[in-house]
Amino acid sequence: MDRDQLSEVFDLIEVRGVLSGGFAERGRWVSRGELRTALKFFALVSGHARLTTDGIDAPIELEPGDVAVLNNRSWLELEGGTGAGPRSEITPEDPSADLVGVDLGTDDVLVGGRVELDPAGQALLQALPPVGHIRGSTAESATLRGTIRRVFDEVSNRRIGAEFAIRQHAQLLVLEMMRVYSDQAELPPGWLRLLTDERLRPAIGLMHAEPGKAWSLDELSRAAAMSRSSFAERFRAVAGVPPLTYLGRWRMLLGQRALRDSDVRIGALAAELGYTSESAFSTAFKRHVGLSPLRYRQRLRTRELALNGASTAAERADGRTGAARRITAQSAESRR
Repeated sequence: MDRDQLSEVFDLIEVRGVLSGGFAERGRWVSRGELRTALKFFALVSGHARLTTDGIDAPIELEPGDVAVLNNRSWLELEGGTGAGPRSEITPEDPSADLVGVDLGTDDVLVGGRVELDPAGQALLQALPPVGHIRGSTAESATLRGTIRRVFDEVSNRRIGAEFAIRQHAQLLVLEMMRVYSDQAELPPGWLRLLTDERLRPAIGLMHAEPGKAWSLDELSRAAAMSRSSFAERFRAVAGVPPLTYLGRWRMLLGQRALRDSDVRIGALAAELGYTSESAFSTAFKRHVGLSPLRYRQRLRTRELALNGASTAAERADGRTGAARRITAQSAESRR
């Protein structure tokens, strides 16, 4: 059975889809603002909308089921609706507060979110264009349209377990976006285009299965049933880098995951990834990541402790707020 290489990459760079806003509007409307997240997406559930952002020559017309993906853009403007009245200024908020009881037959309904990435996630940003338009009207978009509709249903119905379901559907929405976009568009050179290349897939499978092996161009080109020169030329055109450079970057991603998720010794990790010594691995890692393996692990642990501390503080604050509300309610009840 072939290894699922896209899932491998998603796990390595910890891709997380987060639903962050949404609105439903009837009549003319506009929503504009700055973008502070590297990778944003907007999915149109119903109606029609036009999206403008820096880096495009003309607005993108969004139809039901369409998704727009914005990669390192600084601002956007969305507008829609018909009629002669003034445009309503819309500020997208938590969709749970805005999408209850909407009419898909008359309202423009849009949900938005972000894709959260760990520090290794630059691989995804580099694999996508500045603006991607994923069309929901095509046959290969059927699952994407269904996922968008399920997100909307969970948000608008607010059944028990809705928050958990929304998180899972948002994750699947990002996966479907990548799948459909790779079918619809000419991808820039990078790992997403590489993983969809049938000719090169056998060679990628070898490197992913045994990253610590000293693979040669001859071995990899034979796996792809190509000549050495043709293989090297095609690989560079599709991936943007030579095969052995890609292998080195794949090893670095594996190293980052191991340092993030385990207590493996640096020397053992170096040997597992095919480096002749701990110092050789540390030098390569620092050149790629900007930090030594030990410093990288320490920074991740410090960040994790800080996040856990912030979460605990928030929970305590919520507890105090809840207690205050209960006391207030009890006092009010005693005065009745």
